[in-house]
Amino acid sequence: MAARVAATHNGPFHADDVLAWSLLCVFYPEPLELKRTRSAELIAAADIAFDVGGLYDPATGRFDHHQADYRGPRSSAGLILDWLEGTGHVPAGLATALRDALVNYVDAVDTGARSPTAGVPCFATLVDVLNAPASALGDFDVAFVQAALMGQALLRGLAASQQATALAEAAVLDAMALAVATGSRVIYLDDYYAWKPIYFAHDGVTHPTDFVLFPGHDSSWRLVAIPPELGDFGQKQPLPRAWAGLSDAELERVTGIPGAVFCHKNRFIAVFATREAADQAIELLKYA
Repeated sequence: MAARVAATHNGPFHADDVLAWSLLCVFYPEPLELKRTRSAELIAAADIAFDVGGLYDPATGRFDHHQADYRGPRSSAGLILDWLEGTGHVPAGLATALRDALVNYVDAVDTGARSPTAGVPCFATLVDVLNAPASALGDFDVAFVQAALMGQALLRGLAASQQATALAEAAVLDAMALAVATGSRVIYLDDYYAWKPIYFAHDGVTHPTDFVLFPGHDSSWRLVAIPPELGDFGQKQPLPRAWAGLSDAELERVTGIPGAVFCHKNRFIAVFATREAADQAIELLKYA
């Protein structure tokens, strides 16, 4: 089966058409052949046309925003994402994350609603720079592909990040609920997650827990004191004063726990070589 054809304009490119094509490459379920052209005949024959053609009609695969009768805030990138979401190729949660992280910004820059900040290497300015070495139409085609590869890598990273965030939220909320159900002052996590934003977004300030236990990247276990609110450097309940600043044999002696590795002098984190050692510390402190 021949690949379906997607058409956009040739010559110099901008962040919106690069991102529109990147979105199609990452999320559209069928192979697409790209034609960069100004030929009205080739554009009309294409299955999908974006940022060119003077027509916005998702039902026929047309995603231009330059014509006078289009009054919305989208560039071709936003129009393509709306369509991919509406056709089920991008889940709603991921579509929202992509808009928040990248697509709305690209739309706003392309439509003149905002300007890039000088000296900040954002996606729009990076794409503009990639035009610089090109002078002939063929050069721009090559540079467009290079820019789109950057866009695809960014989109895949954002998709992975959104998935990780969703997994983290589920794990943290389950652990918070379990702590309440069991009367524990410790949230137990089986992996490292960016837990603080999730915890405080779900009534963490009033949640009856003081510590979080999770594995480190080096097979150790970390017992972390929860701050009273997000961004605060204090603790709801600090670790024992006698542990402060101790490590290895000295911390083992004071705690009586083989495998006690380190306690920060500010008493917000203690590290243990094994989960068993961490559990002993929690039991010793009667935080379970």
